Amino acid sequence: MSEGAFPFSAAKLATSPRFCNPITTRRIFSDVAGDITLYVDGQSFLLHKFPLVSRSGKIRKMVMDSRDPDLSMLELHGVPGGAEAFELAAKFCYGTNFEITTTNVAHIRCIAEYLEMTEDYQEKNLIARAETYLSEIVVQSLEKSLEVLCSCDGLRPIAEEVGILDRCVDAVAINASKEQLVSGLARLECDDESGKLKMHCQDWWVEDLSVLKIDIYQRVIASMRRTGVRSDSIVQSLMHYAQTSLKGIERRHNWESGIVVGDKQRVIIEALVDLLATENITTVPLSFLFGMLRMAIELATSLACRLELERRIGFQLESASLDDLLIPSSQPNDSVFDVDTVHRMLVNFIQRVEEDDSEDSSHCGYESLSVKSPSHSSVLKVGRLIDGYLAEIAPDPHLSLSKFMAIIELLPDYARIIDDGLYRAVDIYLKAHPSLTESECKKLCKLIDCQKLSQEAANHAAQNDRLPVQMVVGVLYFEQLRLKSTLSGNSGDGSFSQRIISSSGVQSAAVSPRDNYASLRRENRELKLEIARMRVRLSELEKEQAFMKQGMRDNRSQEHSKAFLSSISRGIGRIAMFSPSQRKHQKSTKKPQVSDAKSRRRQRQSAS
Repeated sequence: MSEGAFPFSAAKLATSPRFCNPITTRRIFSDVAGDITLYVDGQSFLLHKFPLVSRSGKIRKMVMDSRDPDLSMLELHGVPGGAEAFELAAKFCYGTNFEITTTNVAHIRCIAEYLEMTEDYQEKNLIARAETYLSEIVVQSLEKSLEVLCSCDGLRPIAEEVGILDRCVDAVAINASKEQLVSGLARLECDDESGKLKMHCQDWWVEDLSVLKIDIYQRVIASMRRTGVRSDSIVQSLMHYAQTSLKGIERRHNWESGIVVGDKQRVIIEALVDLLATENITTVPLSFLFGMLRMAIELATSLACRLELERRIGFQLESASLDDLLIPSSQPNDSVFDVDTVHRMLVNFIQRVEEDDSEDSSHCGYESLSVKSPSHSSVLKVGRLIDGYLAEIAPDPHLSLSKFMAIIELLPDYARIIDDGLYRAVDIYLKAHPSLTESECKKLCKLIDCQKLSQEAANHAAQNDRLPVQMVVGVLYFEQLRLKSTLSGNSGDGSFSQRIISSSGVQSAAVSPRDNYASLRRENRELKLEIARMRVRLSELEKEQAFMKQGMRDNRSQEHSKAFLSSISRGIGRIAMFSPSQRKHQKSTKKPQVSDAKSRRRQRQSAS
């Protein structure tokens, strides 16, 4: 049925007289004197009882309940749609034609429900006419359903009771889903380079949904999820709604608390974040999440809202930029940047990495340590990002040492191939905070691995007066080991940085930092087992030595003395067995072999 099936067009709503003066009483028909006056929202209507009571059950009951046979005045309270909607209902009672449109159908349906204009009083009454228009015109179109939803402002709760909102919300979702199914193939085009199908435009209704109030918008999105609308379309709609409704933060001053708040925007942000909570994390752009987080912090939204945004950002932190992390602090007398928020985002990222590693370990067992995980590259990216962030916040004189160290300690050792970026950030912090005590400086510098400093950084650290003496000595010690290793050409006993960096200075693509870390841990365990075996054998030698001394004190016979000498020879032979080179070169002397083995162990211990 088309709109022409509703021919009440003799007096359209746009040309209907508006009653702005409460003193003036208007007539629907001026040729017959009215016998009753109805007051609606301060405006009066001089009407006739018969056409009203013939179609309106409410007015009929009011007239019948009145004990005054010459009743001439009635007052209606809480009329949905006000005087304009009542005028349309009165015209319908008089048989005057007017046009039902998407802008007035909700008002007509609600006023008809209020006046009880049902089929019990007359066939094809106003309720039936409005319902026919809703079912045959409105719910068949996504655009018309949106127009009706926008016209429902001020009609609650009666609009809820008659089901206008639910029907229009479901109609929007169903029509959006149908459109995607029907026109999906038509809007696909083939990429010549990759040969893959891709979408070349977004759904047109994405922008149209932005006209809805936030509570109605929430219901529409929830219904779209139930009907199977694509997640990427929903995310696009959320982003467009945020950009449209959050242009410029409206603020008002609360004189009681003395703070500036934006109630409307705060409600919108919390509602949108609540809708985002059920969407796939990877489909939401990181720039949008950071923008929402900055506004959430500025408007002091609920803690749950901010934590949800931080969680979603943390799960894709490797894609963030340094500018994204530089969030201004909203707390007075605090550091310039919001370090606590970045700390929580980094915690979420580490938790994601640990969960991925635990899943990989459960599938692959212990051997999975030697397999490069997809999260390795993400950890390295975040390591470089955090080092840059630390260097940016380090000059802040109000940044506490505990917060600065907390950020450093979160990242695991394998997150940094070299510690040059971390050393630079620590050096900037020491320069900007000269009041740090010696113990605080030592505690901070312990977080730097001297073995993972490049040649240039080590040379700078060796001449840095701001560093504790212990760190300078450590840098010089490992530089000496590196120099000896280079001169001797023994790459197997080099430092940690030499293990993971090839002779050309480029990291090996076949070995990841975590693989080197796991390899060093295995070597450390093997070294501990070797030391334990050495202790057992030394204890046996001590027992034989005690037995020999006891025999000498007892003045044993010459034969016993020979036995003691042979036991000494066996003990010396056991000591010689500790040296791997003894098995290869049996003709060499024993003392240099033992000394070389201990030297290599000390180098391996320092590398672990």
